[in-house]
Amino acid sequence: MTRESTAPTTGANPATDEAQVTYDVVVVGGGAAGLSGALTLARARRTVLVVDAGRPRNAPAAHLHGYLSRDGEDPSALLAGGRGEVAAYGGRITQGTVEAAAPLPDGGFVVRLTDGRDVHARHLLVTTGLVDELPEVPGVAERWGQDVLHCPYCHGWEVRDQAVGILATSPMALHQAQMWRQWTEDVTLFLHGSPTPDPASLAALDARGVRVVEGRVEALEIAGDTLSGVRLESGETVPCAALVVAPRFTARSAVLESLGIETAEQVVDGTVVGTYVPSDPTGATTLPGVRVAGNVTNIMAQVVAAAAAGVQAAAAINGDLIADEVQRAVAGRPTRQAVVAKG
Repeated sequence: MTRESTAPTTGANPATDEAQVTYDVVVVGGGAAGLSGALTLARARRTVLVVDAGRPRNAPAAHLHGYLSRDGEDPSALLAGGRGEVAAYGGRITQGTVEAAAPLPDGGFVVRLTDGRDVHARHLLVTTGLVDELPEVPGVAERWGQDVLHCPYCHGWEVRDQAVGILATSPMALHQAQMWRQWTEDVTLFLHGSPTPDPASLAALDARGVRVVEGRVEALEIAGDTLSGVRLESGETVPCAALVVAPRFTARSAVLESLGIETAEQVVDGTVVGTYVPSDPTGATTLPGVRVAGNVTNIMAQVVAAAAAGVQAAAAINGDLIADEVQRAVAGRPTRQAVVAKG
């Protein structure tokens, strides 16, 4: 059952004067985590504003995968549908970028947008995601999300049984090579200046038929609109239908840092792979009233996991708001002796 909004508003100019409204929750970020959180809060009859910068991380990808009932869907369609659902329950969505936020003396927060608008909220849910920092190899950024890939669970099926290259950007490349071997027998590890693996690692790669190529990668070869190979500085071109690259994952944390919330380094098997904003399982940060969800706090989360985290954080926020409202209600009533009915 759905509830029709009396005046759902989306776009750059909400009808309500935002400067005169204190929302229960302002959601910073309009991706899967943010919209799922906003939907949960709107269905809980909370006043919600989503500030969407319009820069979804998965914009280069044509499809999303591993999301039950939505496998293969265009990511933009998922977000468009989500915006409509939030609006149908009275949630508001505005286009904009948050510049900073600050606590208010009497509680709550003021959120400043880059266009000069200020909005006020009792609580914040920050779902700003992350930035994939890619190696500076010509062609990598241009093909990112198409045939330059990262996650095998997102794209492995689509390149199964094809020639897949692994560009070594960290010690994790050995793990990547063995993992992608699950989807194809034709895997090439390009060391790209990385140290030659130790004898045990080389033996493990050889046992699985993974080819190891020394020398630096100079550029990607493109035929039409398709990756055809990887060109080395030596001039040799190794045929490839897909190239796997592990980016550095950097949390979009500016608004959180403006509140004094710090990032931490994400370390995997002794290697720093990026930054994230620490939180508890419900998204709580070190600052009461501010929760996070999605890739800004979990750099490995796929779309379905980010959406689930948004729901969980929203439920926790609603719980916090209820607790505050109970406290205020009790404080505003005269003290009375409890009367216990006797049967």
